[in-house]
Amino acid sequence: MFERNSLVIIPTYNESENIIDIIDEIFLLDDNFNILVVDDNSPDKTANLVKEKIKSNKERLFIIEREKKMGIGPAYIDGFEWALKNNYENIYEMDADFSHNPLDLSRMKVFLIKDGVDVVIGSRYKTGVNVVNWPIQRVLISYFASWYARIITGTPIMDLTSGFVGYKSDVVRDILKEGIKFKGYAFQIEMKFKAHNMNYHLYEIPIIFTDRVRGDSKLNLSIISEAIFGLISMKLKHFFLKIFR
Repeated sequence: MFERNSLVIIPTYNESENIIDIIDEIFLLDDNFNILVVDDNSPDKTANLVKEKIKSNKERLFIIEREKKMGIGPAYIDGFEWALKNNYENIYEMDADFSHNPLDLSRMKVFLIKDGVDVVIGSRYKTGVNVVNWPIQRVLISYFASWYARIITGTPIMDLTSGFVGYKSDVVRDILKEGIKFKGYAFQIEMKFKAHNMNYHLYEIPIIFTDRVRGDSKLNLSIISEAIFGLISMKLKHFFLKIFR
């Protein structure tokens, strides 16, 4: 019987070329991670591949099928709620496209379980710029987005936009109680901002981020604009709430 201690949430939209390989790589680890795929009705039938895989991995692999593409933030929220309902203690976010190395999950788990860390962040920018195969313009957008977010929010994390994160369940529960505003790129920033302001211990570990080889990127200009303009309103709201409490 597999224990339900650590859950990796993987949101998907048209990831049929990657999803089974990433599941297999995670299952090869010695850390007994379970996996929850949250699929947004992928036209390429990603969900069908996962459901076929579940037949031989019923105790470790699960899926939430949503009716349409609704954004990465709502996908993770659905995954978080499922994880809390099923009593997972440690909850991880991870992309399906191998831009995040599954081996780094084991490194993250050490910090989250043994070192008193509440949120562990796989950071592209803690020790410089550790990004492979991205065009320079995308590196600059990502790096300065994290820099901008750090300045606006006052959150002392080098890679606030990282989507490779591990949370203790109490952090996720408290953030969901307060509510999440953003649906896209800024969702990752909002999660870390709120965890920091709740006085949880956030810690970054350096990772090598490698651009996807198969499939298409989901980044677009509307997601970036949400991050740029939405963060100011989020910070102001937090500021005034502190004053009038």
